[in-house]
Amino acid sequence: MQTTLVYKDEQSNKFWKVERRDSKLVIHFGKVDTAGRMQVKEFVSAEACEAEAEKLIRAKLKKGYKPLTCSMQVMKDSTMSEALFWELIKKAKTKLDVDEQMEWLRSTLAKRSEKDIFRFDQLLNQHFDQSYTSSLWAAAYIVMGGCSDDCFDYFRAWLLYQGKDIYYKAIESPETMISVLKPLEAEGYAPQLEELLSVACEAYEEKTGLDNDYYYDKYDQFDPVWYDEQDLDLDWDEDDEDGLQMRFPVLWSRYWNNHLEY
Repeated sequence: MQTTLVYKDEQSNKFWKVERRDSKLVIHFGKVDTAGRMQVKEFVSAEACEAEAEKLIRAKLKKGYKPLTCSMQVMKDSTMSEALFWELIKKAKTKLDVDEQMEWLRSTLAKRSEKDIFRFDQLLNQHFDQSYTSSLWAAAYIVMGGCSDDCFDYFRAWLLYQGKDIYYKAIESPETMISVLKPLEAEGYAPQLEELLSVACEAYEEKTGLDNDYYYDKYDQFDPVWYDEQDLDLDWDEDDEDGLQMRFPVLWSRYWNNHLEY
Protein backbone atom coordinates (compact mmCIF):
# COMPACT_ATOMS: atom_id res chain seq x y z
CA MET A 1 0.00 0.00 0.00
CA GLN A 2 1.30 3.45 -0.82
CA THR A 3 0.27 7.04 -0.18
CA THR A 4 1.49 10.00 -2.20
CA LEU A 5 1.23 13.60 -1.01
CA VAL A 6 2.20 16.78 -2.79
CA TYR A 7 3.02 20.29 -1.63
CA LYS A 8 2.94 23.33 -3.88
CA ASP A 9 3.24 27.05 -3.27
CA GLU A 10 5.05 29.93 -4.96
CA GLN A 11 8.46 28.56 -3.95
CA SER A 12 7.95 24.80 -3.81
CA ASN A 13 6.54 21.95 -5.87
CA LYS A 14 7.46 18.70 -4.15
CA PHE A 15 6.15 15.23 -3.44
CA TRP A 16 6.35 12.77 -0.57
CA LYS A 17 5.45 9.11 -1.05
CA VAL A 18 5.37 6.35 1.56
CA GLU A 19 5.03 2.67 0.67
CA ARG A 20 4.35 -0.12 3.16
CA ARG A 21 5.99 -3.47 2.39
CA ASP A 22 5.06 -5.69 5.30
CA SER A 23 7.38 -4.47 8.08
CA LYS A 24 9.39 -2.22 5.79
CA LEU A 25 8.62 1.45 5.10
CA VAL A 26 9.96 2.93 1.85
CA ILE A 27 9.81 6.72 1.56
CA HIS A 28 10.48 8.76 -1.59
CA PHE A 29 10.58 12.55 -1.53
CA GLY A 30 11.82 15.47 -3.58
CA LYS A 31 10.83 17.87 -6.33
CA VAL A 32 7.95 16.90 -8.61
CA ASP A 33 9.10 15.33 -11.91
CA THR A 34 12.38 14.14 -10.37
CA ALA A 35 13.33 10.75 -8.97
CA GLY A 36 13.87 12.34 -5.59
CA ARG A 37 15.56 10.63 -2.66
CA MET A 38 14.68 7.40 -0.88
CA GLN A 39 14.70 6.28 2.73
CA VAL A 40 14.00 2.78 4.03
CA LYS A 41 12.94 1.96 7.58
CA GLU A 42 12.31 -1.49 9.05
CA PHE A 43 10.04 -2.32 11.98
CA VAL A 44 9.43 -5.32 14.18
CA SER A 45 5.99 -5.91 12.65
CA ALA A 46 3.67 -4.84 9.84
CA GLU A 47 1.44 -3.22 12.45
CA ALA A 48 4.28 -1.08 13.76
CA CYS A 49 5.17 -0.15 10.20
CA GLU A 50 1.59 0.92 9.47
CA ALA A 51 1.40 2.95 12.67
CA GLU A 52 4.55 4.85 11.75
CA ALA A 53 3.26 5.46 8.22
CA GLU A 54 0.02 6.94 9.54
CA LYS A 55 1.96 9.13 11.96
CA LEU A 56 4.16 10.48 9.16
CA ILE A 57 1.16 11.09 6.89
CA ARG A 58 -0.64 13.09 9.58
CA ALA A 59 2.48 15.19 10.13
CA LYS A 60 2.78 15.96 6.41
CA LEU A 61 -0.90 16.89 6.13
CA LYS A 62 -0.50 19.34 9.01
CA LYS A 63 2.35 20.97 7.10
CA GLY A 64 0.09 21.61 4.12
CA TYR A 65 0.70 18.56 1.94
CA LYS A 66 -2.29 17.29 -0.02
CA PRO A 67 -3.15 13.81 -1.31
CA LEU A 68 -2.23 13.14 -4.91
CA THR A 69 -5.46 13.13 -6.90
CA CYS A 70 -6.14 11.01 -9.95
CA SER A 71 -6.04 14.23 -11.95
CA MET A 72 -2.43 14.88 -11.03
CA GLN A 73 -1.49 11.45 -12.34
CA VAL A 74 -3.43 12.16 -15.52
CA MET A 75 -1.54 15.42 -15.93
CA LYS A 76 1.75 13.66 -15.27
CA ASP A 77 0.96 11.16 -18.03
CA SER A 78 0.18 13.95 -20.49
CA THR A 79 2.65 14.75 -23.26
CA MET A 80 1.81 18.46 -22.95
CA SER A 81 5.04 19.74 -21.47
CA GLU A 82 5.84 23.25 -20.34
CA ALA A 83 8.05 23.72 -23.40
CA LEU A 84 5.31 22.51 -25.75
CA PHE A 85 2.78 24.84 -24.15
CA TRP A 86 4.89 27.89 -24.98
CA GLU A 87 5.83 26.50 -28.40
CA LEU A 88 2.15 26.17 -29.37
CA ILE A 89 1.54 29.78 -28.39
CA LYS A 90 4.57 30.84 -30.42
CA LYS A 91 3.39 28.91 -33.48
CA ALA A 92 -0.14 30.26 -33.21
CA LYS A 93 1.20 33.80 -33.42
CA THR A 94 2.67 33.12 -36.88
CA LYS A 95 -0.83 33.01 -38.38
CA LEU A 96 -2.26 36.05 -40.14
CA ASP A 97 -4.58 37.56 -37.54
CA VAL A 98 -5.87 36.85 -34.06
CA ASP A 99 -8.98 35.00 -35.25
CA GLU A 100 -6.86 32.65 -37.36
CA GLN A 101 -4.38 32.25 -34.52
CA MET A 102 -7.07 31.19 -32.07
CA GLU A 103 -8.62 28.88 -34.65
CA TRP A 104 -5.26 27.23 -35.28
CA LEU A 105 -4.58 26.81 -31.57
CA ARG A 106 -8.06 25.43 -30.96
CA SER A 107 -7.91 22.91 -33.82
CA THR A 108 -4.36 21.87 -32.91
CA LEU A 109 -5.36 21.15 -29.33
CA ALA A 110 -8.47 19.29 -30.51
CA LYS A 111 -6.23 16.84 -32.38
CA ARG A 112 -4.35 15.96 -29.20
CA SER A 113 -5.49 13.75 -26.34
CA GLU A 114 -7.98 14.87 -23.71
CA LYS A 115 -5.15 14.69 -21.17
CA ASP A 116 -3.14 17.14 -23.23
CA ILE A 117 -6.06 19.56 -23.48
CA PHE A 118 -6.55 19.52 -19.71
CA ARG A 119 -2.82 19.89 -19.16
CA PHE A 120 -2.65 22.87 -21.55
CA ASP A 121 -5.44 24.55 -19.60
CA GLN A 122 -3.74 23.77 -16.31
CA LEU A 123 -0.47 25.31 -17.48
CA LEU A 124 -2.36 28.32 -18.78
CA ASN A 125 -4.05 28.80 -15.42
CA GLN A 126 -0.83 28.37 -13.47
CA HIS A 127 1.03 30.98 -15.52
CA PHE A 128 -2.01 33.25 -15.70
CA ASP A 129 -2.22 33.36 -11.92
CA GLN A 130 1.29 34.79 -11.65
CA SER A 131 0.24 38.11 -13.21
CA TYR A 132 -2.55 38.83 -10.72
CA THR A 133 -0.66 41.71 -9.12
CA SER A 134 -1.57 45.21 -8.03
CA SER A 135 1.37 46.69 -9.91
CA LEU A 136 0.40 45.18 -13.26
CA TRP A 137 -3.21 46.21 -12.74
CA ALA A 138 -2.10 49.80 -12.26
CA ALA A 139 -0.11 49.62 -15.50
CA ALA A 140 -3.10 48.19 -17.38
CA TYR A 141 -5.29 50.95 -15.96
CA ILE A 142 -2.93 53.58 -17.37
CA VAL A 143 -2.62 51.93 -20.78
CA MET A 144 -6.37 51.52 -21.30
CA GLY A 145 -7.65 54.47 -19.30
CA GLY A 146 -9.51 52.16 -16.96
CA CYS A 147 -9.51 48.47 -16.13
CA SER A 148 -12.32 46.42 -14.60
CA ASP A 149 -11.87 42.93 -13.16
CA ASP A 150 -12.80 41.27 -16.46
CA CYS A 151 -10.73 43.75 -18.44
CA PHE A 152 -7.70 42.90 -16.32
CA ASP A 153 -8.22 39.18 -16.96
CA TYR A 154 -8.35 39.74 -20.72
CA PHE A 155 -5.32 42.02 -20.53
CA ARG A 156 -3.32 39.39 -18.67
CA ALA A 157 -4.34 36.77 -21.23
CA TRP A 158 -3.09 39.05 -24.00
CA LEU A 159 0.18 39.62 -22.15
CA LEU A 160 0.73 35.90 -21.58
CA TYR A 161 0.14 35.34 -25.29
CA GLN A 162 3.13 37.55 -26.07
CA GLY A 163 5.42 34.78 -24.84
CA LYS A 164 7.06 33.61 -21.65
CA ASP A 165 9.98 36.07 -21.53
CA ILE A 166 7.89 39.14 -22.27
CA TYR A 167 5.17 38.01 -19.87
CA TYR A 168 7.37 37.47 -16.84
CA LYS A 169 9.48 40.55 -17.48
CA ALA A 170 6.30 42.64 -17.58
CA ILE A 171 5.13 41.16 -14.29
CA GLU A 172 8.38 42.25 -12.67
CA SER A 173 8.63 45.56 -14.52
CA PRO A 174 5.42 46.58 -16.34
CA GLU A 175 7.03 49.32 -18.42
CA THR A 176 9.02 46.67 -20.33
CA MET A 177 5.84 45.71 -22.19
CA ILE A 178 5.87 48.90 -24.27
CA SER A 179 7.59 46.99 -27.08
CA VAL A 180 4.54 44.76 -27.55
CA LEU A 181 2.05 47.58 -26.97
CA LYS A 182 3.46 49.73 -29.77
CA PRO A 183 2.06 47.57 -32.63
CA LEU A 184 -1.45 48.18 -31.26
CA GLU A 185 -1.15 51.96 -31.34
CA ALA A 186 -1.89 52.56 -35.02
CA GLU A 187 -5.30 50.91 -34.76
CA GLY A 188 -5.87 51.85 -31.14
CA TYR A 189 -6.63 48.24 -30.26
CA ALA A 190 -6.86 47.34 -26.60
CA PRO A 191 -4.37 44.75 -25.34
CA GLN A 192 -6.94 42.10 -24.51
CA LEU A 193 -7.39 38.48 -25.55
CA GLU A 194 -10.42 36.96 -23.88
CA GLU A 195 -10.47 34.09 -26.39
CA LEU A 196 -7.28 32.55 -25.03
CA LEU A 197 -8.93 31.81 -21.69
CA SER A 198 -11.49 29.48 -23.28
CA VAL A 199 -9.44 27.96 -26.10
CA ALA A 200 -8.88 24.64 -24.30
CA CYS A 201 -12.58 24.31 -23.49
CA GLU A 202 -13.49 25.00 -27.11
CA ALA A 203 -10.89 22.49 -28.31
CA TYR A 204 -12.40 19.88 -26.01
CA GLU A 205 -15.87 20.59 -27.40
CA GLU A 206 -14.53 20.32 -30.96
CA LYS A 207 -12.92 16.99 -30.10
CA THR A 208 -15.75 15.39 -28.12
CA GLY A 209 -18.92 17.31 -28.99
CA LEU A 210 -19.47 17.93 -25.28
CA ASP A 211 -20.32 21.45 -24.13
CA ASN A 212 -18.41 23.75 -21.80
CA ASP A 213 -20.42 22.78 -18.72
CA TYR A 214 -19.26 19.19 -19.12
CA TYR A 215 -15.69 20.32 -19.77
CA TYR A 216 -15.45 22.46 -16.65
CA ASP A 217 -17.08 19.80 -14.49
CA LYS A 218 -14.54 17.27 -15.70
CA TYR A 219 -11.65 19.71 -15.49
CA ASP A 220 -12.52 20.56 -11.89
CA GLN A 221 -12.26 16.87 -11.02
CA PHE A 222 -8.70 16.84 -12.28
CA ASP A 223 -7.18 20.20 -11.47
CA PRO A 224 -6.33 20.97 -7.83
CA VAL A 225 -7.34 24.44 -6.74
CA TRP A 226 -3.90 25.91 -6.19
CA TYR A 227 -4.24 29.13 -8.11
CA ASP A 228 -7.68 30.51 -7.38
CA GLU A 229 -7.53 34.28 -7.39
CA GLN A 230 -7.95 35.85 -3.98
CA ASP A 231 -9.08 39.38 -3.23
CA LEU A 232 -6.27 41.68 -4.29
CA ASP A 233 -5.39 44.68 -2.15
CA LEU A 234 -4.54 47.45 -4.59
CA ASP A 235 -1.69 49.69 -3.49
CA TRP A 236 -2.79 52.50 -5.81
CA ASP A 237 -5.84 54.70 -6.26
CA GLU A 238 -7.38 55.51 -9.63
CA ASP A 239 -8.08 59.03 -8.39
CA ASP A 240 -4.41 59.57 -7.56
CA GLU A 241 -3.17 60.51 -11.02
CA ASP A 242 0.04 61.98 -9.65
CA GLY A 243 0.82 58.71 -7.91
CA LEU A 244 0.18 56.68 -11.05
CA GLN A 245 2.33 59.02 -13.10
CA MET A 246 5.20 58.75 -10.63
CA ARG A 247 4.90 54.98 -10.54
CA PHE A 248 4.98 54.41 -14.30
CA PRO A 249 6.17 57.63 -15.95
CA VAL A 250 6.92 56.07 -19.35
CA LEU A 251 3.56 54.36 -19.65
CA TRP A 252 1.84 57.47 -18.38
CA SER A 253 3.42 59.83 -20.88
CA ARG A 254 2.74 57.49 -23.79
CA TYR A 255 -0.77 56.22 -23.05
CA TRP A 256 -2.66 58.28 -20.50
CA ASN A 257 -3.89 60.71 -23.13
CA ASN A 258 -3.83 58.11 -25.90
CA HIS A 259 -5.54 55.09 -24.43
CA LEU A 260 -5.52 51.75 -26.17
CA GLU A 261 -9.18 50.83 -26.13
CA TYR A 262 -11.88 49.36 -28.33
